[in-house]
Amino acid sequence: MRKNINTPGHSPKLSKAHKLSVAGVATLGAAALAFSLVPGNSQTTTTDAVSTAQVAYSEQPIKDVKARITDQLAGADLKAQAVAAKKKAADDAAAAAKKKAADAAAAKKAAAAAKKAAAEAAAKKKAEEDRAKVQAASRSAQRPTVQTVALKSYTNNLDGWIRQSLDIMAKHGIPGSYNGLYRNIMRESSGNPNAINNWDINAINGIPSKGLLQVIPPTFNAYHVPGTSWNIYDPVANITAAANYAADKYGSMDNVNSAY
Repeated sequence: MRKNINTPGHSPKLSKAHKLSVAGVATLGAAALAFSLVPGNSQTTTTDAVSTAQVAYSEQPIKDVKARITDQLAGADLKAQAVAAKKKAADDAAAAAKKKAADAAAAKKAAAAAKKAAAEAAAKKKAEEDRAKVQAASRSAQRPTVQTVALKSYTNNLDGWIRQSLDIMAKHGIPGSYNGLYRNIMRESSGNPNAINNWDINAINGIPSKGLLQVIPPTFNAYHVPGTSWNIYDPVANITAAANYAADKYGSMDNVNSAY
C-alpha cells in the first residue's frame, strides 16, 4: 500500500530543482516589494534598494545542446561532402563521355580522310594506267609495220644475173621473161659480160656495143634503171637497161629476135 504523503505532520521532501525554483520566486517577490515601497517622486536609485541574489543553474542542458549542434554540423558536412563527391563523379563521367565522343569523331574523321586518300590514289593510278594504254595504242597505230624481208641472194653467174634483173624490172614495171632475156643474151654475147663489138657501124662511129646484151653507151645512159650500177659492163645493169630500151621500142625483150 502506497504511503500517504499528505498526512498531517508529514511534509513532502523537496528536490534540488524545486528548491531552486522557490529561491527564485522568493527573490523576485522581494524585488517587487522593494519597487512598490519607493515613492513616485523619489530620486533614490532602485539599484541601491534592490538586493540581488545569485540564481543557480545546470550546465548539462548546454552541453546537450552543443552536442546536438555538433552532430548536426557533422551530418551537414558529410551530406555536403557526399553531394560534392556525387557532383564530381557526374562531372568526371560527363568529361569522359565528351572525350570519348571527341576521340570517336576524330577517329571517324581520320578513317574518312584515309578512305578518301586511298580512293584518290586508286583513281590517279587508274588514270595513269589508262593514259599509258592510250599512249601505247597511239604509238602502235602511228608506227608503221615493218616487215622483215629476207635478202634474196643470187648466184654470180648468168642465171643469177637474169633473175636479179627480172626482180628489178618487176619493181619498175618493165616487162620481160627469163626465156626472152636468155635467148637474146646468148645471141648477142654468148653470156660474156665483157663482150664488145669492134666491127659494126656503132664501132665505126666510136660507140661500140658492150656487155651481155650489146648496148651502146648512149642507150645505156638513157635507159639506165635506178638502183643498178652505172658501169655498162655490170651484168645486172646491162640486162636491165637493155630490157627497158626493148620495152620502149618493141614492147618487151620477148619480142626481139634479132639485132635491135
